[in-house]
Amino acid sequence: MTTNALRKLIPLSGLKPLPSPQTFYEKRSFLPMRRDCYWQINSGVVRTYSWLDDSIVVYGLWTQGDIISPLLSKSDLQMECLTDVRVSTLSLDRLIEVNQALINQTREIQELINIKQYRPVNTALMELLKWLGNKFGQPTKNGISIELRLTHQQIAETLGTTRVTVTRLLTIFEQEGKIDRISNAKITLK
Repeated sequence: MTTNALRKLIPLSGLKPLPSPQTFYEKRSFLPMRRDCYWQINSGVVRTYSWLDDSIVVYGLWTQGDIISPLLSKSDLQMECLTDVRVSTLSLDRLIEVNQALINQTREIQELINIKQYRPVNTALMELLKWLGNKFGQPTKNGISIELRLTHQQIAETLGTTRVTVTRLLTIFEQEGKIDRISNAKITLK
């Protein structure tokens, strides 16, 4: 699809000019719902999700190099900064970068969908921890330290379970020696 065809699908009237090449957003803030560009993450982590009735559907956790936009979703996408974030805008004519981003996002979303399908929930949680270790982890002498600090509620929303279940299972994993919890939210996979 050409840039002009994309512009016909996406109304551009009344939009503010693009922000500077790199923009900073604080932890817990939301990226604006721009329909005239894509956001490329330069640093930090962004969680994309939407609401389905009374629950959150998490679509992904995105970090440096990833490209996100409400243009990539049919739902009411929210883009929440889980950490301080720096982003750049990519105009609609940057289709090469966007196409590669779409391929990468499709793969990651499929991985998360697969993880959510594991039963029982303890298996799904362990698979999610492994996925987080691969994407956000740093090797240490004791295992893989997951550098991204997620709350038990955020983990529960990602898996479609409850915070109480996540807390209980993490305690069991720690007692079994599968993980270490160094601080409130930092986990090391053994």
